[in-house]
Amino acid sequence: MFTGIVKDRGTVAAIRSQGTRLRITVRYKNRHEFDDLAIDESVAINGACQTVVALGDETFDVDTIGETLKKTTLGYFVPGVSVNLERAVRPSDRLGGHFVQGHVDCVGTVLGVYDLGGSREIRISFPDEFMPFIVPVGSIAIDGVSLTVANVKANTFSVAIIPYTFENTTINNLKEGDRLNLEFDILGKYIARQQALLKEAGGNSGKISESWLRDVGY
Repeated sequence: MFTGIVKDRGTVAAIRSQGTRLRITVRYKNRHEFDDLAIDESVAINGACQTVVALGDETFDVDTIGETLKKTTLGYFVPGVSVNLERAVRPSDRLGGHFVQGHVDCVGTVLGVYDLGGSREIRISFPDEFMPFIVPVGSIAIDGVSLTVANVKANTFSVAIIPYTFENTTINNLKEGDRLNLEFDILGKYIARQQALLKEAGGNSGKISESWLRDVGY
């Protein structure tokens, strides 16, 4: 579990193909945050939860499998690209963002980055089927950064970026046409799922039988 509060802006140091997966080496800068990193820990790389499989001098390796490559932008990485990094949250940490699982839902596309004089607005498009999971003033993780949705229209939404977030994450590199990892708020996904189940049950808001739940695969 993560919070979407980025702890470091790292760099992809190397990429090696290993059959259907990639071995990605990431170099970090924040030694205070990452020097006690251990093998088998989880790290969010641009919002995608990955497992550390090897450690080096200020580097760590992850194996990115086909399912992750299909749903995220990790397959587009090249050596030298900057990435947002966050370690898994401790139970004692302040929850500065929102609950982020690191399970990316889809890839979005930047439609525009607008300077508003003191802040910036980013407009992003995403696949139509994810519309039920996003609401104005709700939370969303964009490349692992916890942000608040400013507005939603059709299959696009915008977020406002404060200067600190712009300066300390990879958001400052974004331009029109760039791809982004999107993870919608887990609370919204559960609510949408419950509504779909009730609709399949014929709109009956009463008790749903255990046998019916099994029949629909819940």
